[in-house]
Amino acid sequence: MELKGSATFNQDGSRPRPSLGSSAALPYGALASSLSSLTPATPGERPAVSRRRSLVAVIVLCYVNLINYMERYTIAGVLLNIQAFFDINDSTAGLLQTIFICSFLVTAPFFGYLGDRYNRVYIMAAGLSVWLVTAIGSSFVPKSEFWLLVLLRSLVGIGEASYSTIAPTIIGDLYTGGQRTVMIAAFYIFIPVGSGLGYIIGASMASLTGDWHWSLRVTPMLGLIGLFLVVFFCPNPPRGAAENNQHGVNDQSSYLEDIKYLLKNKSYLWSSLGVTAMAFLTGALAFWMPTFLFRAQVFQGLYPPCAKGPCNSKDSLIFGAITVVSGILGVCIGTGLARWLRNKVPNADPLICAGGMLGSVPCLFISIFLATASIPGTYVFIFIAEVLLSLNWSLLADMLLYVVVPTKRATAEALQITIGHLLGDAGSPYLIGVVSDAIRSYKSSSPDWSFPSLQYSFLICPFVGILGGVFFLMTALYISDDRTAAQRLTEDPLQQRPPPEPTTERN
Repeated sequence: MELKGSATFNQDGSRPRPSLGSSAALPYGALASSLSSLTPATPGERPAVSRRRSLVAVIVLCYVNLINYMERYTIAGVLLNIQAFFDINDSTAGLLQTIFICSFLVTAPFFGYLGDRYNRVYIMAAGLSVWLVTAIGSSFVPKSEFWLLVLLRSLVGIGEASYSTIAPTIIGDLYTGGQRTVMIAAFYIFIPVGSGLGYIIGASMASLTGDWHWSLRVTPMLGLIGLFLVVFFCPNPPRGAAENNQHGVNDQSSYLEDIKYLLKNKSYLWSSLGVTAMAFLTGALAFWMPTFLFRAQVFQGLYPPCAKGPCNSKDSLIFGAITVVSGILGVCIGTGLARWLRNKVPNADPLICAGGMLGSVPCLFISIFLATASIPGTYVFIFIAEVLLSLNWSLLADMLLYVVVPTKRATAEALQITIGHLLGDAGSPYLIGVVSDAIRSYKSSSPDWSFPSLQYSFLICPFVGILGGVFFLMTALYISDDRTAAQRLTEDPLQQRPPPEPTTERN
C-alpha cells in the first residue's frame, strides 16, 4: 500500500535516500511545493515556543541586528577623521574594514558548527560579550598605535560572527510559511537601517564632541542592553520545530556530511555566489561612498580639502539617511513582490534578486560619473540603486531557510557568510583603496587626483553587479527542486541517512 505524503519502501524495508536534484523532487504544485505550504503545527497542539515569546524573541534579535550594523558602519561615517588622525592613505584605511570582515569570515564556520549542535543563546551571548569589550576598547586607541585599532577591529568581527550566523536560524525554527517571510523581512530590514544609522551616529557624535573616538562608544553601550535581552528573553527552540509539527528534527550528522549535503544543493551554491557579488558591491559602496561624495564636492570647489580633523560630515549624514529610507523601502518592496509572486512563479525569489542586482548596475554607472557635475543628481541615482539592492536582503535568508534542512542551517549560514565575505566585502574596500592609490600614484605629476582616482576605482562595482545578477538567474533554475527536496527531508528525518546494509538471515 502506498503511503500518502511519504516515500515508498524498498523491498528490504529501508527508505530510499532522495537526492537534491530534480529526479528526487516532488512535482511543483504538490503540498510541499511552496514556502507557504511548509508543515504547520496540528490544530490544538501546543507549540514548542509560545506565540508571544516567539514575537518577543524576534524583536530582541532585530534590536541586536540593528546595533550590529550600526557598529559596523560607524567607522565609515568618520573615515575622513580617522584618515586625518592617523595620517593614513586609502588602501590602509580600507584595511580597517577588510581585517574586520576577515576575522568575521574565519570564525563564522566555527560558530555555524556550534550553532547546529549546542545552545544557540549561550553562543550568541559569548560572542556579543567579546564584541562589546573590543568595540569599546577601539575607541581609546592613541594616535601612534594604529595597529591596535586594526587588531581590535578584527576581534569585533569574531563577536559579530556568532550572532549573524545563528540568529536567522532561530527565527527559522520559530515561524514557517508566510509568517517566516514577514519575520525574516523584519529582521533583515535592520541591515540597511542599522548601516544608515551608523553613518548618522558616527558623523553626529564626531561633530558634537569634536572627537571621532566618541562615535565608537555609542553602540557598545546600546549593545550591553542587547546582551541582557538575548540572555533573558531569547529562546533556543528545537531545530525544525516550525516545520516538523513543533517536535523538532533531532537527526544529527557529522560536519563532513553537512558539507557534502550543501555541495549537492545547487540553488544554495549559486545563491551563495550571488550573495558574494552583492557583498562585494555593498561593502565597497558602504565604506567609500561618503568619502567619494566629499571628494567630489572638493573637486567641484564646493568644499575645502580636509587635511586635519574634524572634517565636514554632511555627506555621511545624508548618505546615512538615504541608506535607511532606501533600505526600508527596498526590503518592503522585495518582500511584497515575493509574497505576491510565489504562488504564480515557482522561482520568484531568485528572479527578484537578479532583477535587483541587474537593475542597480546602470544607476551605479550614472552616479559615478554624475558626481563631477551634480551632487543632488548623484544622490538620486544612489537612492534608486540602494532600493534595488535592498530588494534582496530578506529573500536571501528566506531562500536559505527553505532549501536547507533545519539541522544544517547554521552551518549553511556560516559557509555562505564565509564565502560571501571572503570573496566579497572582505576585499572590496581594500581593493578599491589600492586601485585608487595606484591611479593617484601614476598621476602624481598631475593636479590633485584624490577624487578621479577613487571615481575610476569604483567602476569595478557595476561589473560585479552584472555577475551577481547572472548567479541569481542560475539559482532560479534549481530552487524549486531543492526546496521540495528539503521539505521531504524535514518531514521525514530518517531519509537524511543512507539506507542500512541488507542483512542475511541465518536458518
